[in-house]
Amino acid sequence: MLSQDSNDDTEDVSLFDAEEETTNRPRKSKIRHPVASFFHLFFRVSAIIVYLLCELLSSSFIACMVTIILLLSCDFWAVKNVTGRLMVGLRWWNHIDEDGKSHWVFESRKASPQENKTVSEAESRIFWLGLIACPILWVIFAFSALFSFRVKWLAVVIMGVVLQGANLYGYIRCKVGSRKNLTSMATSYLGKQFLKQNTGNEQTS
Repeated sequence: MLSQDSNDDTEDVSLFDAEEETTNRPRKSKIRHPVASFFHLFFRVSAIIVYLLCELLSSSFIACMVTIILLLSCDFWAVKNVTGRLMVGLRWWNHIDEDGKSHWVFESRKASPQENKTVSEAESRIFWLGLIACPILWVIFAFSALFSFRVKWLAVVIMGVVLQGANLYGYIRCKVGSRKNLTSMATSYLGKQFLKQNTGNEQTS
């Protein structure tokens, strides 16, 4: 669970360790970071495949569990520290100040006309699709393991939910902003849906 304080609002910063291309090429769907895009999906998809096929691949529960945990750990590190920064210009991290207090920082690259022209729509789709779809699958696996009484697998699927859910939450915070912005967006969306429904009912009546 991510702890937060008043200093963890999203910061619009230029990521200091990323070499950005600032040419005047038009916006394209070309994948500019194929290696990062590959590993963004490789570890998380591999963990899911091993989980689904573990009983066919090996009779050892320990071997399967260790393999899945290693893949999930590699995925967490790669997505948090590499692929988010390169593919969508977002990063979240934690630092300890001189007083020993923990601070969570959610960063987004400052938008400029030149950088917007080099954004890859294909990479953005790959990033968000993998980031959202895989945690949903782990949640489904968790309910499946619970209701089928596969208790020994609960620890594995819960780790999948926690690690990939943490990255999902972190990058949503980077994209949307502070928790207040996230709440206001949800409230605005629900309000629009409620108003649309009421308007439709009045027209039909």
